[in-house]
Amino acid sequence: MAQKPELLKFWKDNFGFKDAELNAFREVHREEFIPQELRNAAYHDMPLPLLRGKTISQPTTVMIMTHALELQKGEKVFEVGTGSGYQAAIIAKIVGEKGKVITTEVVPELVSFARQNLKRAGIKNVNIYEEDGSKGMPSEAPFDKIIITAACKEFPKPLLEQLKPEGIIVGPVGSQQEQEMIRGVKGKGGRIELEFLGPFLFTPMYGRYGFED
Repeated sequence: MAQKPELLKFWKDNFGFKDAELNAFREVHREEFIPQELRNAAYHDMPLPLLRGKTISQPTTVMIMTHALELQKGEKVFEVGTGSGYQAAIIAKIVGEKGKVITTEVVPELVSFARQNLKRAGIKNVNIYEEDGSKGMPSEAPFDKIIITAACKEFPKPLLEQLKPEGIIVGPVGSQQEQEMIRGVKGKGGRIELEFLGPFLFTPMYGRYGFED
């Protein structure tokens, strides 16, 4: 069974993750964000099934996306696709008590599961909403950073509008069969500069910008 130290050593040897990112991974226990019967596989570097066809991303994917956001203390982050709450927990640790994570999930069972997981982990700066996250959340906008954890055809326009100037958005964009992880930085004039981080495969987003109604 793979362990946390093995993954940390692998990342140190192969990636430029920051200390704050690695510390968040140390402090947030992935085994608390997956079904009980899968806990022995918590630190296998692979996605694991959750509910209704949804998955928790593999640890390396979570860390690549986290790193791409360039998170800072005190930032407000919007997440589309709470899942089990694991990615939100990692982000919450990095932005700290003065930071805030607003996260959305359309599967009611996962909303409940994530709330339980975050409460058990003692993480209090995450708010979960049962909403279509592709619409953003105007009442909480603007956001310093936005992360999408489901496959989408393009970055949803409402999210780009709710992203602060010089803010960063990260998510998998493409078809249902394959996506490219894209990092977008919003210029002061509103233009999005794109960086391509490689091929990934995510479960599909619901709604207008996704593949499922």
